[in-house]
Amino acid sequence: AAIAPRWVAASLQAKGITEDSPNSGEEWVAGVWPVLKNLRQLRNSLSDIEAFGRPSIPGPVTTRPDGQVVAQVFPQNTYDRLFFTGVTAEIWMEPGVTAEDLPKTQAITYQEQQHEGKVALVLGAGNVASIGPMDILYKLFVEDQVVLLKANPVNAYLGPLLAESFRALTEPGFLRVVYGGAAEGSYLCNHQGIDEIHITGSDKTFDAIVFGGGAEGATRKAERRPLLSKHITGELGNVSPVIVVPGPWSASDLAYQAEHIVSMLTNNAGFNCNATRVVIQQAEWQQRDQLLQEIRNILAKVPSRTAYYPGAHERYQNFVAAHPEAEQFGSASEKQLPWTLIAGVNPQTEDDVCFTTEAFCGLFAETNINAENVPEYIERSVEFANEHLWGTLNATIIVHPASLKDPAIAAAIERAVANLRYGTIGVNYWAGTGFALSVTTWGAFPGHEIYDIQSGNGVVHNTLMFSRPQKSVLRAPFRSKPTPPWFVTHGKAASKVFPKLANLEASPSPWKVPSIFWSAITG
Repeated sequence: AAIAPRWVAASLQAKGITEDSPNSGEEWVAGVWPVLKNLRQLRNSLSDIEAFGRPSIPGPVTTRPDGQVVAQVFPQNTYDRLFFTGVTAEIWMEPGVTAEDLPKTQAITYQEQQHEGKVALVLGAGNVASIGPMDILYKLFVEDQVVLLKANPVNAYLGPLLAESFRALTEPGFLRVVYGGAAEGSYLCNHQGIDEIHITGSDKTFDAIVFGGGAEGATRKAERRPLLSKHITGELGNVSPVIVVPGPWSASDLAYQAEHIVSMLTNNAGFNCNATRVVIQQAEWQQRDQLLQEIRNILAKVPSRTAYYPGAHERYQNFVAAHPEAEQFGSASEKQLPWTLIAGVNPQTEDDVCFTTEAFCGLFAETNINAENVPEYIERSVEFANEHLWGTLNATIIVHPASLKDPAIAAAIERAVANLRYGTIGVNYWAGTGFALSVTTWGAFPGHEIYDIQSGNGVVHNTLMFSRPQKSVLRAPFRSKPTPPWFVTHGKAASKVFPKLANLEASPSPWKVPSIFWSAITG
C-alpha cells in the first residue's frame, strides 16, 4: 500500500494520462485495488486453512436441478455489501462435483502430505498492472510454486516497484523478477529449471511457445507435435459479447446502459481482454436504434486516448479496411485512435473479422439476430456467442427487471447463464469486473486443448482455492445506485473512491466508510 502512489504514477505516465485526468482512477481500479484485495483474501484463506483445513465459503452452497453445484462467494463481508450493493458472485463447479465433496476440492495443495517443489515461469501482461502480481500470488499461494516473473516489455517499468512491494517474497528467494523480450522469454520457457509456465497474452504467443514460430510452428500445430512438454496455462483474450435483452427501457435506462456498454470498451483505452467487442441485439426490438444512438452519444463525449499498446494501429486498420462503414468518434493521430463502432454486422457472415478476431483497441461492433419472441432471441444469441464468436473468457447479459417478471424470459435467462460457454458471465454487470473481485475465478471456460487454445486454459485469482471450477457468475441490479465509479463519465469519482477503497483493503476500518460513500456520491 505504501508503494501504491508511485505505482499509479508510473502507470499513468507510461499510458499518457495526467494525474488530474478523469482516467487516472483506472490505475487504482484495475491496478492497486485488486492486488490489495487479493492479498487480504489470501491471508483470510490461509488463516481458514490453518484453523479449519480449507477456506470458508461466505455464502450458501446450492445444487442446481441438473446436479451442478454452485457456491456463492461474494459478497464476503459487510464492506462488500456496502460498496457493491446488490452485487453477488457465484462459482459454478464442473459437473461431477457434489455439495458433500466440495470442501475436498478446495486448497488441495494444502491437503497433500507431500508433493514436489516446482518453479513456475509467469510471463506478465503489458496492459493491466495487477495481472502480473495476481498471477504470482496464485502460483505461490494456491499452487505452492515459487515464481520467476518475466516482466512484459510494455510495462517493465513496474518491475522494480513489484520487487520492492513483494520484498517479503523476493528476499527469501520465493520470487524473482527478470526482464527481456521474446528471446529471453523463449530461453526461459525451455530452461530445464522451469517446471510450469503461465502466460497472459495472445494465443499467437502461446502457440509460439508450445509449437515454435513461423511455418514450422504452424505445421507442428497442425500435426499435433508440440515442442514444449511442460504444463502451460494461459489467459489469452476474447471477442467478448454483450447480449442485450429487449424490454420496456425508459430513456434514462437507455442512457445508463449505453454508458455501461461504452465503459466496457473505453476502460484502459480498449486494451483489455474483457472489453466489449460485439453487442448483440434483437433485430425486431423497436428500441435497438435508440440504444445505438445513445452509444454514439456517449462515444462522442469521450476524449480519445493514447493507443499505447504495440500493434494497435495495425489491428485497427484491419478492422476499418474490412468495414469502411465504421463510425469514428474523435480524431486519429500518431499516438491516438478514435473510438469506433461498426454497427449492423451481418450475423450470417461467420468469418467476419469482428467475430473471429480480438480488436484489442478502442473498437467494437454490433450485430442483430432475428427471432419471433424474446426467449427465442436469448437462445439464438447464446448459440451465436458460443458457436461464432472467438474465445470463451467472458460474456455479459443486460436484462430489464420488468422482463424478468415474465416467467418465460426469466427461465430463458437462467438457461443462458447455464449454457454460455464462458469463464465469467455477468448479468446486468460487466463480466470483466469479475477480474477485480479476486475471489471469483478468472480464465477461459474449461476444455480448450493446446491445439485450439482460444482464450486459454486454467484459472487464476480464485482465492477460495477451488480445484474444479467451471465458471463464475456475477449478478447485479439493472441499474446500480450510485452509478458505478468506473463508468466512463464518472472518472473523477473513480480517482477519489478507489484510492480510499485500496486503503480500506490494506487496513480495514469502519471509520473509513463515510468518506468513501461521500466520494462515490459527490464524484
